[in-house]
Amino acid sequence: MWVRRSTAAAVATSLALTTLAVAGPSSPTATAAPDATPGYSLRHITVKTLVGPENDVPCTVDADIYRPDNASRTRKKPAILTTHGFGGSKDDGNQTAVGKGFVKQGYVVLSYTGLGFPDSGCNIYLDDPDYDGKAGKQMMDVLAGEKSYVGGKGNSHRIRYVAKEAPGDPRVGMIGGSYGGQIQYAVAMQDKRVDALIPLITWNDLSYSLAPNNTDITNGVTSRTPGVAKKQWIDLFFGVGITDGVQQAEAVEVGPDACATANFREGACTAAAQLNTLGYPDEATLKLARDASVASYFNRVKAPTMVVQGQKDTLFNLQESVATFRSLRRQGTPTRLVWQSWGHSGDEPAPGELDFNAKSLRDSYLGNRFLNWMNHYVKGKRSASVGPRFAYFRDWVDYDTSDANAGEAIDKAYAERATFSQAPTTSLYFTGNKRLTRSRNAVRTGSASYANTSPAGTSYSETSGLQGTPPFTQEPSDTEGTFAAFTSKPLARPAAIVGSPRLTLHLDSPSAELTQSEDPGGKLILFAKVYDVPPNGPVKLQHRLISPVRVPDVTKPVRVELPGVVQRIRAGHQIQVVIAASDMAYANNLAPQAVTLTTSKASPSVLRLPLTNGLRF
Repeated sequence: MWVRRSTAAAVATSLALTTLAVAGPSSPTATAAPDATPGYSLRHITVKTLVGPENDVPCTVDADIYRPDNASRTRKKPAILTTHGFGGSKDDGNQTAVGKGFVKQGYVVLSYTGLGFPDSGCNIYLDDPDYDGKAGKQMMDVLAGEKSYVGGKGNSHRIRYVAKEAPGDPRVGMIGGSYGGQIQYAVAMQDKRVDALIPLITWNDLSYSLAPNNTDITNGVTSRTPGVAKKQWIDLFFGVGITDGVQQAEAVEVGPDACATANFREGACTAAAQLNTLGYPDEATLKLARDASVASYFNRVKAPTMVVQGQKDTLFNLQESVATFRSLRRQGTPTRLVWQSWGHSGDEPAPGELDFNAKSLRDSYLGNRFLNWMNHYVKGKRSASVGPRFAYFRDWVDYDTSDANAGEAIDKAYAERATFSQAPTTSLYFTGNKRLTRSRNAVRTGSASYANTSPAGTSYSETSGLQGTPPFTQEPSDTEGTFAAFTSKPLARPAAIVGSPRLTLHLDSPSAELTQSEDPGGKLILFAKVYDVPPNGPVKLQHRLISPVRVPDVTKPVRVELPGVVQRIRAGHQIQVVIAASDMAYANNLAPQAVTLTTSKASPSVLRLPLTNGLRF
């Protein structure tokens, strides 16, 4: 696994405060050690690097080399370069498991601590190619034997046992999750020696991740109109040590200079404060975030890439993986897309899905695919399968989850496709009785009105990063008068959604119309979501995913991309579209704004669903 269940008992307090404390270079670390299984050795090293636009910023990198016992000058082995998630280090249990998992498969593994984190120097640069990318490129030089490292006794050494395709060009693949996923793009865009990438649960455009706008999209997930700040995730990201890309959080109240003390790069603390104050990114924040995003330089990434994203992830959602996958594929980069069960909002893989601590990577679905990917592109073993173009986990499929059989049985729960598409297959039209209908001819003119009443939020979707951890187990809810809902008839048979549904909305909001041209803060904010409504019991919001929208112009139809999901709605249940005025996890309109959602046969509001089967009522 890449991620751990949060143990933060006091994070609720930190979410309400602007507390900023990230695990920095002074944080204590454990000492990585080989397990009891023979076959490899472990050496702790440091590497001196020069980074920055002018290559004049010295940074010392802390690292470990996992070396198979049979690796030598005459028996050279391919290599894996890997680093950790945000707030972590090379000594994290999940990171050491990656090293052990691949070294047992005959790979040399160089696992290092990212810049600004425990025992590596410099600042936290948010995976900027000029800093983190250049540091990673110099770690490639170490694997190539072209750059020396310092061993435990202070002596300089060079690696002479990594296989090469050509002089100075080692056979190397990269793997890592979240922060350790984005770094792969930052290295590969400037170092063509990287042979393969496996970035997990990472971002496409960090400005979308922290302040998404699911309308007015120009490319991928990037919108012309600034988005809606994820206030709770922003507080966690900048205010808490987040280990292995998720939540290993310790809430610590500190002074106003804490962000700088926590070692963030220049501009990051200003961006965090600006997002929390205004509720949307300004030009400086957009530039900072996008400079550290593959969306800005994907055309320079040529290494074969397996894009792996988590279905349970409200930080880096499935839309981000689609944006990266499609961008790489359009330019001819060999690419695969996998939607696994777990992510930043639920970190336990399904039984048999992934376990780097298993006896072999072959013992899990993802481990087997990861190993085949590296064997194919790094070892050059062309008989190793690269797998289907698209695969996704279905949580409604039963299989044998016992330790002995889950690794093979989970194949039943993973659907595999030769192509990827989330094109809508079914439309549901809003009609005047607050229903959803299959027939456009059945649409009756009507409307539904609501208003925001509190900038603090009147709808509850999640407590970001902590949902499911007591006491954060409450069901999603909306306050009467602050939302509009349209509901289908009960389904006659189950329906499975795979991908991002689409909405077209017709709105009327005189107050927003008056203020929308002033600045982004005057534009209407809304939150769109799809509920699964059972005959009895609470509604289900799949993985707590919603679509924040900052409407560019309320006088025109608003097209919304809803959260990407893999979701089965059972027979007898209803599909309900909810448009809410606000949400507790996000920034909201500060001034009251009344909204009317309209529909008619001539101009219907409509929900379009990417279903794997037909819809029947």
